[in-house]
Amino acid sequence: MPRTRAELGAFLRSRRDALTPEQAGVDAVPGPRRVPGLRKEELAARAGVSPDYYSRLEQGRQAVVSPEVLDALAGALRLDCVERAHLHDLAAGGRRRDDAPAPRPAPDPGLLRMMAGLDHLPVLVLGPRGEVLARNALAVAVLGAPLEPGTSLARYLFEEPAARERLVEWTEYAQASVASLRRETARRPQDRRLARLVAALRAADEDFARWWDDHAVQDYGSSRKTVDHPVVGRLVFDVEFLRPATDPEQQLATYTAEPGSRTARALALLAAGTAAPPAVTDDVALG
Repeated sequence: MPRTRAELGAFLRSRRDALTPEQAGVDAVPGPRRVPGLRKEELAARAGVSPDYYSRLEQGRQAVVSPEVLDALAGALRLDCVERAHLHDLAAGGRRRDDAPAPRPAPDPGLLRMMAGLDHLPVLVLGPRGEVLARNALAVAVLGAPLEPGTSLARYLFEEPAARERLVEWTEYAQASVASLRRETARRPQDRRLARLVAALRAADEDFARWWDDHAVQDYGSSRKTVDHPVVGRLVFDVEFLRPATDPEQQLATYTAEPGSRTARALALLAAGTAAPPAVTDDVALG
């Protein structure tokens, strides 16, 4: 069975298992249920396809799936826009393979100029697979790791002790990273480096393996992050992502802080190389 067809079947099955008849708005088929989710025949009826056709999809035996059927399944499963796009990418994947490792892209010059102008905030330039293409000194100071170009942000989260020590919402942050990597594997099925990264992390970390098998997907997006820094104390950021129109596979990740807040003042001390904890109080603006 082609890998992408197996992934398509596994994703459909995971979403079906997670959706109850009540949530789907369908009458449950009588009889005992192995899982609370929809049965195959219930989903097939809701999507307007035959149970045999749907079974072939989950088993990876349906070679061609039309966009109309995919949209019908997405609607029946109540998928959000990211999950819907993921479903279409899985169905289209595997048409092109490239065994040659792609070189690490050079950081976008515009993003580098923006990073230089934001030296009062932690900033990363990220490329495909969440690879660090560039970072400033404050990002290193706040996150507690060198983050040299070529570093995998996922490897930082799961393999660097400082990540679990400093990131207060480590679980949410790490789960989001896994879901973003899974989304990327459907967009880039030819990327062998990405496949090796996922395989290595699944083998090395039980949390990663469990979250990967949940089949949750999401795109990188803005979020709030709290960091317990060993010198300046608790820092609260809103992390914003910006993609350049010239290279949408790169993004600028900026850890923003409310002007005049405790976090902003602590960052100024870090930037100045101050080693002593700052004598500042928590701000209401930081929540």
